[in-house]
Amino acid sequence: MTKTVKPGAIALPRGHLEVSASPEDTLYRDLHEELGVIPSNVISVYTLRHRSQEFRKIHYNAVQHWTGEITNHEADAGCWVPFDTLDTFDRGVDRVAIREYRRVYDVLR
Repeated sequence: MTKTVKPGAIALPRGHLEVSASPEDTLYRDLHEELGVIPSNVISVYTLRHRSQEFRKIHYNAVQHWTGEITNHEADAGCWVPFDTLDTFDRGVDRVAIREYRRVYDVLR
């Protein structure tokens, strides 16, 4: 399936959970496929119940360390975006997840 997005849209890397896979399996598979890295030191940040075409859960994780060099395999471009520029993210659910990450991260520091 090809999804149309507006030009210049910024979104977090994401993947779809296959029937036989766990959220953790999906995280490892998709980060390797999309960015060429293998995550380590993963923190579960937020699970959002979201209603789009169907009701689903969206799992957000913070990857603090990884092996490999980040390379862009699927998007038109990749970039680092500072947390204080949340309004640049195209998807509201990404903005919610980043706010939750910042709340959790501030507690862990």
